[in-house]
Amino acid sequence: MMKKIWIIATLALGATVFVSCSKVRRDTGRVYMPDMSYSRAYETYASTEALKDEKVNYTAMPVEGTIARGDLLFTNTLAFDSAGYANSPSLVNPLTKDSSYKMDMTEAERLYLVNCAICHGAKLDGNGPLWKPSYGGDGPFPNAPANLISNPLYLKMAEGTMYFSVTNGRNNMGSYKSQLNPTQRWMVVTYIKNKQAAATAATPVTTTATADTAAAKPVVK
Repeated sequence: MMKKIWIIATLALGATVFVSCSKVRRDTGRVYMPDMSYSRAYETYASTEALKDEKVNYTAMPVEGTIARGDLLFTNTLAFDSAGYANSPSLVNPLTKDSSYKMDMTEAERLYLVNCAICHGAKLDGNGPLWKPSYGGDGPFPNAPANLISNPLYLKMAEGTMYFSVTNGRNNMGSYKSQLNPTQRWMVVTYIKNKQAAATAATPVTTTATADTAAAKPVVK
C-alpha cells in the first residue's frame, strides 16, 4: 500500500513540474515596493509637471543637506553680499586644517592652470593670455587681472576671502561655483597660497645704505 502511495505521489509531482515548465511565464508576480524596482522613465530637462498628477514629488534637486560623493563636509553659509565678504576670513580651509589630509598638488596646479591662468597667468603675475599687459594691455578688461604673486593685497588676503571670491566672483572675475566643486576651489586657494609663500621666502632682503654707511666705505679710484 505504501509503495503505491509513493508511486502516485511521484507521478503527481512529476506531472506538476512538467505542467509548470511547459510554457514561458512573463508575469513575475507581485513586487514589493514597485517604485523601487521599476523607475519612471524621465528625460533630462523634461518638465516635471506631469509627475504631479501621479502624486510624484520630483524636482531633480538633491535632498537638502546631502553631499555629493567625494565632496568635503563643508558648507559656505555666508551670504553673497558685502557682509559676507567682510566675514569671509572666518572660513577655514578644511584641507590644511586636517593634518592627515594629503593634497595632490599636481592636481591643484592643473586646476589653477585650466581655470585661473588664462587671466592671472601661469606665474600668478596677472600676465595671462587673455590680458597680456606686457603687450600693451589689449585684453577685454578695463583693469589688469590681479597679480597674486607680488601684490601685498593678495599676499595678505585670507584663504577664506580668496575662497569666497572664487566661489561667488569678485570685480571682473565671475563665479567658479559651477566649474569647481568646494574641494577643488580649496585646492586652488591652497596652491596659490603655497606659491605666494615660496615666492616670499625666495625674495632676498635688501637694505638701503644711509649717508653715514656710504661715507664710511672707502672710495676706490
